[in-house]
Amino acid sequence: MITEYIDEALNLAKYELIDDEEPYYAHVEELPGVWATGKTLEICRRNLKEVIESWLIISLKKNLPIPELNRISFIFHDEALA
Repeated sequence: MITEYIDEALNLAKYELIDDEEPYYAHVEELPGVWATGKTLEICRRNLKEVIESWLIISLKKNLPIPELNRISFIFHDEALA
Protein backbone atom coordinates (compact mmCIF):
# COMPACT_ATOMS: atom_id res chain seq x y z
CA MET A 1 0.00 0.00 0.00
CA ILE A 2 2.79 2.46 0.83
CA THR A 3 4.61 1.71 -2.42
CA GLU A 4 1.40 2.18 -4.41
CA TYR A 5 0.77 5.53 -2.71
CA ILE A 6 4.32 6.75 -3.41
CA ASP A 7 4.12 5.58 -7.02
CA GLU A 8 0.82 7.40 -7.49
CA ALA A 9 2.25 10.57 -5.95
CA LEU A 10 5.17 10.36 -8.39
CA ASN A 11 2.69 9.91 -11.26
CA LEU A 12 0.86 13.07 -10.17
CA ALA A 13 4.06 15.11 -9.81
CA LYS A 14 4.52 18.19 -11.95
CA TYR A 15 8.01 18.81 -13.33
CA GLU A 16 9.56 21.98 -14.69
CA LEU A 17 12.92 23.49 -15.49
CA ILE A 18 14.02 26.44 -13.37
CA ASP A 19 16.99 28.78 -13.52
CA ASP A 20 19.04 27.20 -10.74
CA GLU A 21 22.11 25.07 -10.07
CA GLU A 22 19.67 22.15 -9.83
CA PRO A 23 17.38 23.05 -12.73
CA TYR A 24 14.87 20.21 -12.44
CA TYR A 25 12.05 21.01 -10.04
CA ALA A 26 9.10 18.81 -9.11
CA HIS A 27 6.18 19.09 -6.74
CA VAL A 28 3.04 17.17 -5.86
CA GLU A 29 0.14 19.61 -5.57
CA GLU A 30 -1.96 17.15 -3.56
CA LEU A 31 0.70 16.83 -0.83
CA PRO A 32 1.39 20.16 0.91
CA GLY A 33 5.06 21.07 1.05
CA VAL A 34 6.24 18.17 -1.10
CA TRP A 35 8.83 19.31 -3.65
CA ALA A 36 12.36 18.50 -4.76
CA THR A 37 15.08 19.57 -7.17
CA GLY A 38 17.92 17.84 -8.95
CA LYS A 39 20.68 18.29 -11.49
CA THR A 40 18.97 15.75 -13.74
CA LEU A 41 15.38 14.59 -14.08
CA GLU A 42 16.34 11.20 -12.67
CA ILE A 43 17.96 12.76 -9.58
CA CYS A 44 14.99 15.09 -9.13
CA ARG A 45 12.58 12.16 -9.25
CA ARG A 46 14.70 10.16 -6.79
CA ASN A 47 14.83 13.17 -4.43
CA LEU A 48 11.09 13.66 -4.75
CA LYS A 49 10.49 10.03 -3.83
CA GLU A 50 12.55 10.49 -0.65
CA VAL A 51 10.60 13.65 0.22
CA ILE A 52 7.29 11.83 -0.27
CA GLU A 53 8.46 8.99 1.98
CA SER A 54 9.54 11.45 4.69
CA TRP A 55 6.30 13.41 4.34
CA LEU A 56 4.29 10.21 4.84
CA ILE A 57 6.26 9.19 7.93
CA ILE A 58 5.87 12.62 9.54
CA SER A 59 2.18 12.78 8.65
CA LEU A 60 1.56 9.35 10.15
CA LYS A 61 3.53 10.09 13.33
CA LYS A 62 1.71 13.39 13.85
CA ASN A 63 -1.66 11.95 12.88
CA LEU A 64 -2.01 14.51 10.07
CA PRO A 65 -4.44 13.96 7.22
CA ILE A 66 -3.09 12.10 4.22
CA PRO A 67 -5.07 12.87 1.09
CA GLU A 68 -6.42 10.12 -1.11
CA LEU A 69 -4.61 9.91 -4.44
CA ASN A 70 -6.74 8.40 -7.19
CA ARG A 71 -8.52 6.04 -4.78
CA ILE A 72 -5.36 5.11 -2.89
CA SER A 73 -5.68 6.06 0.77
CA PHE A 74 -4.29 5.33 4.22
CA ILE A 75 -6.41 4.06 7.10
CA PHE A 76 -4.41 3.17 10.18
CA HIS A 77 -5.26 2.45 13.76
CA ASP A 78 -3.33 4.35 16.44
CA GLU A 79 -1.90 1.13 17.86
CA ALA A 80 -0.06 0.43 14.60
CA LEU A 81 2.00 3.61 15.05
CA ALA A 82 2.98 3.08 18.69
